Amino acid sequence: MEKYGLPYTQNRELSWLRFNERVLQEGEDEKVPLLERMKFVAIFTSNLDEFFMIRVGSLFDMAHTDETEVDKRSGMTVNEQLGAIYEAVAPLYKERDQTYSKIKKLLHPYGILGLDYNELSGSQKKYVKKDFVENILPILSPQIVDANHPFPHLLNKEIYVTASLTRGNKQRMGIVPVPSYVSDILFLPGEDLSYIRMEKVILENLDLVFENYEVSERNYICVTRNADITPDDESLDITDDFRKLMKKTLGKRQRMAVVRLEIAEKLSSEMEGFFCKQFGITPKQIFRTKMPMKLEYIFGMADKLPEKAKRKLVYTPFAPQNVTGLTEGTMRAQIKKQDLLLHFPYESMNPFLTLIKEASTDPDVLTIKITIYRLAKQARLVEYLSAAAENGKEVTVLIELRARFDEQNNIDWSERLEEAGCRVLYGFEGYKVHSKVCLITYRNRNRIEYITQVGTGNYNEKTATMYTDLSLITAHEGIGEDANNFFKNMGIGNLNGAYDHFIVSPSSLKQHVLFLIDEEIKKGSAGRVIMKMNSLTDLDFIEKVVEASNAGVKIDLQVRGICCLRPGVAGYTDNVRVTSIVGRYLEHPRIFSFGTGRDQKLYLGSADMMTRNTEKRVEVACPVLDEGVKAKINHYLAVMLADNVKIREMKADGTYRKVAQTEPKVSAQSTFMKETLHTAKNTIEVKPKNRKGVFSILERFFRGKDN
Repeated sequence: MEKYGLPYTQNRELSWLRFNERVLQEGEDEKVPLLERMKFVAIFTSNLDEFFMIRVGSLFDMAHTDETEVDKRSGMTVNEQLGAIYEAVAPLYKERDQTYSKIKKLLHPYGILGLDYNELSGSQKKYVKKDFVENILPILSPQIVDANHPFPHLLNKEIYVTASLTRGNKQRMGIVPVPSYVSDILFLPGEDLSYIRMEKVILENLDLVFENYEVSERNYICVTRNADITPDDESLDITDDFRKLMKKTLGKRQRMAVVRLEIAEKLSSEMEGFFCKQFGITPKQIFRTKMPMKLEYIFGMADKLPEKAKRKLVYTPFAPQNVTGLTEGTMRAQIKKQDLLLHFPYESMNPFLTLIKEASTDPDVLTIKITIYRLAKQARLVEYLSAAAENGKEVTVLIELRARFDEQNNIDWSERLEEAGCRVLYGFEGYKVHSKVCLITYRNRNRIEYITQVGTGNYNEKTATMYTDLSLITAHEGIGEDANNFFKNMGIGNLNGAYDHFIVSPSSLKQHVLFLIDEEIKKGSAGRVIMKMNSLTDLDFIEKVVEASNAGVKIDLQVRGICCLRPGVAGYTDNVRVTSIVGRYLEHPRIFSFGTGRDQKLYLGSADMMTRNTEKRVEVACPVLDEGVKAKINHYLAVMLADNVKIREMKADGTYRKVAQTEPKVSAQSTFMKETLHTAKNTIEVKPKNRKGVFSILERFFRGKDN
């Protein structure tokens, strides 16, 4: 049974697993197109992989340093948390297997047939064997395990086919890596989209791989390793090249401790004991799955379908639209007239990119400064920043090399930017720079002018078509001065800068949010707090919310993922409502609203209310001062809270339930698509439409990662 450290809190890991369960439930929703449902199963799977690599991995590290440490939110020790995770994950595996199997069968009438070997026709078996002999067998690297052949190192998240091999009276293990450089699936000839997975092809042909042995106990397995490899910043000498350190650190991921073993077939007691001893795990860390251990191939499946079948199996296409209110002329001139709010993915990122492109050649531009956390593999933003530097502008890029699982991409981009003449900074020891701020400085005759952009999401041109985010672009002088001071402080390593408008972690963001809640507490039942974020774990914030609830303040917290606060707990959180939306797009904005009407204080920024964000990261939240932009955000919040289709509400025990559907039915994401399409008809296109190919990044959806 789950423990609670406080009457109104819960364990963050178990809360995350409930979030991922909500992702899986989208795969079970019959109103979602079938291939999209299968993608949600794939997203759930990749989420769970990362959860074991990072969260379970970090708990393993803690268990080796101080196993008596107790989680303040749940009262659980490290080992109790691990035990609770294994207990909670086991039924999710079964639910996922059942969901996958059901969708797979429903896809059959559309000619999408994922086949087992025993389901192949005679001609298909001949085709598979011929392909195996000619193309796969020559590149395999099989190995036996005995006194002269030690057990090999298994790479993280790679699949290995295993078997028991007998020759004479001696028995040993055989192991075959499934090559990572061949396709995960083998498509079969014919009109239908029939295929068989590569590990099954190898498994069925093990007799050809181990010709001199009798083969039994055929299986395939996959290990998940601890990937929590944040480098020890304290050991980094000031003269070291941080980029080289990160390159070296990345290599550790493949060799760290095993935290999970996945198997396709039930293990004999002897084989289970062998694996437990070999990997240093317990039987509770072994999970059997009846579905593929890798599902990346699902995201390319729609492209192989005829257009007629495709329309029935995927979402109706939607492209980010031209932004309402833009007219002919430069972006600089338009921003000087009024603030601009971009709402991704409903509106295009092009106005921001156009602003940077124009600045790269504008003779009035002196400097461009930007913080970067994640970028697309192909980034026009980098092209424009590089062009600006090559045109003699001073371009400063503060790029975070420790953005988890994007480290190599950021290393590559940092080298490209440096080659173009940009000044590249890498952040701070012990603090990730997660803020989303861009500042362009102009000289207008004898005056200095600024245009500042502050966002809730990354400057990633791909995810801007798949994640919901807000991006504020303003010529407000005070905000520009704050941004200028912010970049100066980043350049000299000052984390405690003072600002008139920005609230910045680790120095002032949490403190100011708590102050603004105190202001609502003074109003009693007339107080109002609405906050939208990805995750909530910070205990100081939680305790202030409890105080506000007890004062009668009405509080809405829309939290996509982890939420350690439990609403509706009598005497503590009676006036708190916690909701979560999981749908076609990944909900990603961070919005903080305090009060109503003229007294409303409204901020948007990069920070979640997590201790890591409020105390161990550089985050920026910016006030919304333009009344027109404020009205748009308030409309956005109202629609999100009115959703009764995709929204789920947390109960006092930490579980989630769909709300009762009443008329009219409101799906927030569908509403925003319709509104944007309606208003886009009379707007001016700033740049050509985004490039195609966004499905390749869908597998990264909904990760509990550094967003």
